[in-house]
Amino acid sequence: MEFNRKNMRALMRLIAFAVLLLVSLLHLGSVLQFLQTLLSLFSFLLVGLSLAFIMNTLLRPLEDRVFAPLNRRLGKRWQKICRPLCILLTVLLLTGLVLTVVFMVLPEIGRTLAQLGEQLPAFVDDTVLWLNQTAEKYGRSLDALQELDIDWDKIRDEISSLLRNGASSLLTGTFTAATSLVSGVFNAVIGMVLALYVLANKERLCAQARRVTYAFMPEKRADAVVRVARLANQTFNGFICGQFTEAVILGLLCFIGMLVFGFPFAPMISVLVGFTALIPLFGAFIGVSVGAFLILVNQGFLQALWFVLFFLLLQQLEGNLIYPHVVGKSVMLPGMWVLIAVTLGGNLNGVLGMLVSVPICSVLYALFREAVNRRNRENGVDAAKLSVRRAAGWDGPDSAG
Repeated sequence: MEFNRKNMRALMRLIAFAVLLLVSLLHLGSVLQFLQTLLSLFSFLLVGLSLAFIMNTLLRPLEDRVFAPLNRRLGKRWQKICRPLCILLTVLLLTGLVLTVVFMVLPEIGRTLAQLGEQLPAFVDDTVLWLNQTAEKYGRSLDALQELDIDWDKIRDEISSLLRNGASSLLTGTFTAATSLVSGVFNAVIGMVLALYVLANKERLCAQARRVTYAFMPEKRADAVVRVARLANQTFNGFICGQFTEAVILGLLCFIGMLVFGFPFAPMISVLVGFTALIPLFGAFIGVSVGAFLILVNQGFLQALWFVLFFLLLQQLEGNLIYPHVVGKSVMLPGMWVLIAVTLGGNLNGVLGMLVSVPICSVLYALFREAVNRRNRENGVDAAKLSVRRAAGWDGPDSAG
């Protein structure tokens, strides 16, 4: 290889990257702590951009579809007030949705907790009795389980004593929680203001980002960055719209089915199932697990079992008939990679990681697939060698025809 100025510059960049990677791996704990501190400092910015992106999924249909005829008829004067009006409608719709869910769920949660407080002692006693009867049926004795007679007054006294002895710790924890709450509210307010500004000036901000990209990068590389950004925007937008619509449909179907079959706690469990369904793959089963436990305590094992069977049937109906048409091919990711992405995202950053892992993995998968196809075309590989078909009587690679 000829060591000209261009090659030397590329070699120096490679060496610098290798040294930086080695130092980062040797001090991984400090690097992660620094990144966490950096994220906390700019949390308001992340909140604002996330809110702007989510709100834009509702703002765009309002501008491009609902008010599109007025844009053509009324001219420039209407176009000046169309964006602020659509932003206001977006905020009102989202606020109304959140308030509706809150006021529908909170009273139900209060009633559910009150019922659980009344029925839990009887549920424990019934469980112990059932275990004893089962043990006697099979010739075994579980008389020791009778000692599980719970003295709720004693438990209440112990909790009161614990609270009195740990008053200082409780005060410190309360102060910390209050500080975190104030900080969270402040970041949410600043993030909301930032989101409104981004929505009002999104075309200008995108144009500025393009100018900066083409100013500091070669044109070919800048084209690639813009293409990746466009792909990421389309993927995230399609995923958010599809997943939200699918969660709403699943929650409504669950609510209707629970009312038809007479299951208790229909509003709260349906909202919980719809909310957790925003998490791909595993989310709805989290909601149904909580719902099954509530029904188990309230109406017994058999009714809880019927509820689980009902939800499994509903999940099959929704997954095979509704989900493909609602979400479609907005996230073109095979099922195996969805499972891997959700698992890795959950391990890295909990629920938030599970939410964003699928569209991120979808973007990476699409880029990697394009790179593989391009390399195969450049290398002149025959298309027949890239496809694998199982022939009749196939016993192995050598017998494949």
